[in-house]
Amino acid sequence: MRRRRPAPPPPLPQRDGVDPVRVRLPAGGSWATVRDHLVQRLSAGPGVVDGMFAAGLIVGADGRAVPADAPYEPGLFLWFHRELPAEVPVPFPLEVVHRDEHIVVVDKPHFLATTPRGSHVAQTALARLRRELGIPELGAAHRLDRLTAGLVLFTVRPGERGAYQTLFRDRRVHKEYEAVAPYDPGLDLPRTVRSRIVKERGELAAREVEGEPNALTLVELTELRVDGPGRYRLVPGTGQTHQLRVHMSALGVPILGDPLYPEVTAPVPAGDFRRPLQLLARVLEFTDPVTGVEHRFTSRRELVAWSSYEEWAAGQ
Repeated sequence: MRRRRPAPPPPLPQRDGVDPVRVRLPAGGSWATVRDHLVQRLSAGPGVVDGMFAAGLIVGADGRAVPADAPYEPGLFLWFHRELPAEVPVPFPLEVVHRDEHIVVVDKPHFLATTPRGSHVAQTALARLRRELGIPELGAAHRLDRLTAGLVLFTVRPGERGAYQTLFRDRRVHKEYEAVAPYDPGLDLPRTVRSRIVKERGELAAREVEGEPNALTLVELTELRVDGPGRYRLVPGTGQTHQLRVHMSALGVPILGDPLYPEVTAPVPAGDFRRPLQLLARVLEFTDPVTGVEHRFTSRRELVAWSSYEEWAAGQ
């Protein structure tokens, strides 16, 4: 079996904490030149790829600009920086909870994506931390939804990232979430919710279907306001997309501020940071796979619908 050639280190520096795009030319195909392949692959606007070649923005492993008429070579690596989308800054602090030579744990605010994806690139926790902490090789060990606040673990050394990612893959990280949602006196809690959740590519919302359960969540009511919502403790036993939000909605107590469950609502305008999803990754607990240290981190954030429901409901 032929071994795949490893990618060389990127010849371009980061820009605003964002890595350059890396492209590896695939085997097969009938492209005569590198340009022909990139025009088809990138699906950019007319003349965009040609303009990048003309400006010398597409480079090879040696950092030199690749000419548009360079012959197509399967396995060749190319790098370039994409034009960053216009992003509204997320005006909330990204608090560092813990930092050592191996990991950085942060308390992420609502509305800030964990890693660059889609229209959220420079305004992400990863890009901001690389800039603010001066750690260009910082990587994310896992991800938290953009609309969810709370604890996220990042790794300092690329060679150790896999060890921390394995913790999450093997479910050796204890996670607890807090949510604010309506109170239903007829709902018997605590309970463990089990169901099968699927999320189709291109669909905004996940859904429950018949079949073997692949999602498990412990749901507890921890506190109740008089004539108000309840505060819930959610402990996921699995990590399906939107699992906590799907399960709370299925119980008839959807999390306050959820734009997808039980119904998909119209997207809010960019820069509208009112009424955040009332879901918080409160606790992160694990044994460090590199140092052996027992870690337990707790978010210091408060969900505004609990601390001041009237303020949250008014959308201030």
